[in-house]
Amino acid sequence: MQEEQSQGRRESAEERADRQWQELIQEIRVAQTGVQILLGFLLTVVFTPHYQGLPQTDKTVYIITVVLGSLATGALIGPVAFHRIVSGRRIKPEAVAWASRLTFTGLVLLLATCTCALFLVLRVATHNALAPWLVAAVVCWYLLCWFVLPLWARVRYTTQNS
Repeated sequence: MQEEQSQGRRESAEERADRQWQELIQEIRVAQTGVQILLGFLLTVVFTPHYQGLPQTDKTVYIITVVLGSLATGALIGPVAFHRIVSGRRIKPEAVAWASRLTFTGLVLLLATCTCALFLVLRVATHNALAPWLVAAVVCWYLLCWFVLPLWARVRYTTQNS
């Protein structure tokens, strides 16, 4: 077992790229579904009677949230378009690298979208100074789950030879 770990996988560059592509697509499916549902909901808010009565600050937060959600959607759908356009050109390792960058960007934009959406909802729901504190706590949770724990595990469990 120890010997297998030190040598890593025995796969060609093409096989590695295929595996990495499949893993990335599975990851994107989760995030993409969430951002599309969130964006779809956000797009309907402007057509409700309550929207017209919102203060300008809340309308501005709403617009920023919709734009961030749209950007996140674009970044998370981008790898599919990227793959379709470069398919058959024998550049899968490069496509995986670019798709990974787009996915990471999409996750950061999704974090910003969720933060803004939560802030808007809590401003409207609570009408008090507690909203920013609650949002800050949730953002800390997102950062811990999405970035801190994976980076910690990467540093903790990655060997010098990897």
